[in-house]
Amino acid sequence: MQSLSPATLLVLVPLLPLAGAVLTLLLGRLLGSRAHLPAIAGIAAAAAVAVTLLLGTSNQVGSAHGPHAEPVRPVEMITTLWQWASVQDAYVPPEGSAAALPGTAVSGAGGAARAFTIPVALRLDPLTATLLAIITCIGLVVAVYSVGYMHHDPGYPRFFAVFSLFVFSMSMLVAASNFLVVYVFWEAVGACSYLLIGFWFTKPEAARAAKKAFLVNRVGDFGLAIATFLLWMTYGTLDFHDTLSPDGTILPGILGQTRLADAGGIVGGAVGTAICLCLLLAACGKSAQMPLHVWLPDAMEGPTPASALIHAATMVTAGIYLVARSAPLFMACPDALAAVSIVGATTALVAGLIATVQNDLKRVLAYSTISQLGYMFASLGTGTLLGFTAAIFHLVTHAFFKALLFLGAGSVMHSMGGVIDMRRFGGLRRIMPITAATFLVGGLALAGVAPFSGFFSKDEILATLHAKGWPNAHGEHHDAAPASHASLPLPPGEGRGEGAPATRLASLTRSPAAAPPAVLDTPETFRVLFWMSLVTAGLTAFYTFRAVFMTFTGPIRVPEEAGHHAHESPPVMALPLIILAVPSAIAGWWLFSSQWLAHFLTATPSFSAPAVTATAVPHAFHMDLAIQGTLAAAIGIVIAAIGHLGRRSDGPQMERFLGPLQTFFANRCYIDQLYAGLIVRPLEGLALLAALFDRFVIDGLVNGVARLPAALGGVVRRLQTGLLQRYALAGVMGVLAIVFVLAWRLRG
Repeated sequence: MQSLSPATLLVLVPLLPLAGAVLTLLLGRLLGSRAHLPAIAGIAAAAAVAVTLLLGTSNQVGSAHGPHAEPVRPVEMITTLWQWASVQDAYVPPEGSAAALPGTAVSGAGGAARAFTIPVALRLDPLTATLLAIITCIGLVVAVYSVGYMHHDPGYPRFFAVFSLFVFSMSMLVAASNFLVVYVFWEAVGACSYLLIGFWFTKPEAARAAKKAFLVNRVGDFGLAIATFLLWMTYGTLDFHDTLSPDGTILPGILGQTRLADAGGIVGGAVGTAICLCLLLAACGKSAQMPLHVWLPDAMEGPTPASALIHAATMVTAGIYLVARSAPLFMACPDALAAVSIVGATTALVAGLIATVQNDLKRVLAYSTISQLGYMFASLGTGTLLGFTAAIFHLVTHAFFKALLFLGAGSVMHSMGGVIDMRRFGGLRRIMPITAATFLVGGLALAGVAPFSGFFSKDEILATLHAKGWPNAHGEHHDAAPASHASLPLPPGEGRGEGAPATRLASLTRSPAAAPPAVLDTPETFRVLFWMSLVTAGLTAFYTFRAVFMTFTGPIRVPEEAGHHAHESPPVMALPLIILAVPSAIAGWWLFSSQWLAHFLTATPSFSAPAVTATAVPHAFHMDLAIQGTLAAAIGIVIAAIGHLGRRSDGPQMERFLGPLQTFFANRCYIDQLYAGLIVRPLEGLALLAALFDRFVIDGLVNGVARLPAALGGVVRRLQTGLLQRYALAGVMGVLAIVFVLAWRLRG
């Protein structure tokens, strides 16, 4: 691979899983029990290529610290595969439009008509390299695990074909350098998730869960579609990167170096806020944040390896990626940025509360995923360099320990004959020692216990929230972008005519001096969010160790579905657990102490914008915050131990002391019922009325017209009696009628 160019390697990362998916579809039935080979070979090769790209990009960024430290500069490489669409003279920038070169007015050549071009272009930068490595490496481990888990399933080839296609779609999503191409693979990831969640489509629950996931995500996808339209009308391009026009003029991309180098290159105001809120809606759909989180717990109806892939490294991280990639857009709109934190912290707390009373092991982990993603959103919404890098840091560590926990749950389910209700088994550490040990490592990382990986990434998120709530607590100041970064000033002049869409969009963008003060982006807001996140840390430790204690401690209890065959999982399933346990234990410590990941991500163009780099602070370990986070985790573990350690999992548990709250949380805070009452039932009623109207009005008219010829034919048919006397009489009567009419007319 050393002889291949970075551009070739970048193309190979999504291409190899795609080839594996195609080969599995074509040869799966012929390969039989070896149908997994093309998919695993493709994903393994893609993982090797992605790691090579990661190391190569790291060398470009330079060392993080020490005497040989190099100044951080933006690193990106664009590879255009082909031109998908090109419409000439599609856009004429109005005066004052952000489509102009930053810092210049639209006039002359700058105001000439531009083409609508959609290149299928891939980008390589630190953010892309990091996510490609995580997607492919976690995907490889889960795929190997699936060989044992799905071995006897009749849809074995189909599973690996869709699995590999999922890895391809997610790789393209994070590597695309155009918002429309991102949208295409955003939808492709949703389609693959539908196929995986509903893999056992003969099972009604799985079919319903797949449809629910698909429909809820369409709401978020609508937000991305609207954001894409607004971006085109505002910037005159959908490319992330800068491009050259035929005359050699630089056409700045939305997130290109030219625009990001200028403090006023990003649009704020009403239009900028609308774009950011639409992007946030899209992110809430894919990353299961309130109010679009309801699909993720039901997605547990799919195979456990599919749940591990979706929850750990692919679909649910797409929203985190979208907000991180669009960081400069959000920095220009402080209130939209604060809304990201509010949504994230609220989701984290609500999901944590619901998880405390769940008895389905996979659902506990599902709500845990929702909660941990909320942590990442809370960090992104701080609008600081530390906040952006801490969110990606937690995404990386979460990928390891959440994949480990889901695969551990799958190991339990495999041994228990498909039973996943924690009240029906217990004491499994004696039967499944490898699963118990590795699950404990994942639980410690999720709970944020030092020195496991989740401790460092979670505490970095708490640190960035604390810095926003108490700006001078540690001698730091993490303000959002200054007013000069908010928007592009509008020079006087006329656009393409009164009422033109682009002119109206440009007129809504205010100059920095006219920008209203932030309403949500205040220290008081982030103080509340910090305490909410700290409470969530305690809840995380509680529900995690509640699951550990109920599953692996107490007397041995095995459900009858397992028969007498309860045992440790085979090596092909146990080995991935051991592999994932290693980074779950040490990756957080290494990444935090070396600061390699934070330094590496700083070279991402989106994080090198002046509004973001202005918030950079020296790296520091805050002992007081670490103590608070550790204390919250310790309290949660102790309470879980008091209620569940060593006890029968089907006996009275401490949740009974919650009273009505237990019912409230067990019913998911009645959010699903609220949606059913406000949206589903009214739509069903409307559909019933439409069906009745169609049946009795539309069909009645159509059927009536169809019956008319038959009725007329019936009248004529009665005249054909076959009696000559009647025919003669009719002839005579006809002649008399004609004579009568003629006589009447002659008389007149």
